[in-house]
Amino acid sequence: MPRAPEGPAQGVGTGVAPPNPVLPPGYAEAALLAERVLAYDPRADVGLITRAGQLAAEAHATQKRDNGDPYITHPLAVAGILADYRLDSATIATALLHDVAEDTSTGLKEIERRFGSEVARLVDGVTKLTRIELQSERTKQAENLRKLVLAMSEDIRVLLVKLADRLHNMRTLHFVPQVARRQKTARETLEIFTPLAERIGMDALKTELETLAFQAMHPEARQTIAARLTFLRGQGADLIKEIELDLKKVLAVHGVTAVDVTGREKSPYSIWLKMQKKNVAFEALSDVMAFRVIVEDRAACYVALGAVHDAYRVVPGRFKDYISTPKTNGYQSLHTGVTVPERRNAKIEVQIRTREMHEVAEYGVAAHWIYKQGPEVAGGGAA
Repeated sequence: MPRAPEGPAQGVGTGVAPPNPVLPPGYAEAALLAERVLAYDPRADVGLITRAGQLAAEAHATQKRDNGDPYITHPLAVAGILADYRLDSATIATALLHDVAEDTSTGLKEIERRFGSEVARLVDGVTKLTRIELQSERTKQAENLRKLVLAMSEDIRVLLVKLADRLHNMRTLHFVPQVARRQKTARETLEIFTPLAERIGMDALKTELETLAFQAMHPEARQTIAARLTFLRGQGADLIKEIELDLKKVLAVHGVTAVDVTGREKSPYSIWLKMQKKNVAFEALSDVMAFRVIVEDRAACYVALGAVHDAYRVVPGRFKDYISTPKTNGYQSLHTGVTVPERRNAKIEVQIRTREMHEVAEYGVAAHWIYKQGPEVAGGGAA
């Protein structure tokens, strides 16, 4: 079995072709990943990332995923998720190595020798979280477990790697043959990992975890809600697009420059939760569409709110000001509910925020980490 070189990898950012064109699975992908990180972070340690990918490819060489793919596809996917959030080289290397110490013969001391103390410390943190995760089956105290996970994540990057690990496992959960195992993983995701993602403000990741877990735990309910949404979509033609245009016109009339206006259907899981909470059928829900308005600054948020309230009937009890009073995870936005009479009296939720507020809302602590790294990394925002 070839041994990963200790120095910078040939063929990565050097223009020099590797001597052996037939590389083990994972080598070429690790090199491409390193180049991808370098594209958003000029200070990236390309050699560190490439060597981490090579060691992971070697260590997991004989292991397979449930779908029969080489195991290296998993750490590569986890690292790819974190590259979407523009995280630093040490985090990407940790993602590549996160299962090595626990699942292979390569120990933590070897990782520290080859990659340094920072990466070894992060890998050790992820390994400890994995051991806690395995204990979750024996405890019903999900909240205490979440607190323990947060307490052990002294470096937030450890938790980010763990969340990305869980996300890829959920994306591939349908390959797991045992129904009971799929259900257990999905339940654990809803009880532990989605609240953790919410607590650190990573809404996009939380929503995807919820959607995938809901599909695994309640496939019939999800299918029913998805069918109702498809029916409404057909009935309303391009209702979302029409309301987007309406909102843009309303804002323009009031002198508000909208950076972006986008609408979407609420996720089947959030609709199902509301149905359970209110004990009502799908047809009784007041709003299944949400619209996001991005404006230039904080003051413009309130001008935009006034414009929306001036144009449409306000749904009582739906206004929330998370700008003057942010959520504990740093989330800031104005929320309101209105009725659009010109569009079949559709009841919609409108969220108004700045671009910076939006990045924090979507990417949470990962957005803070990007800004912490400096303007070279923060310039593009999270992908």
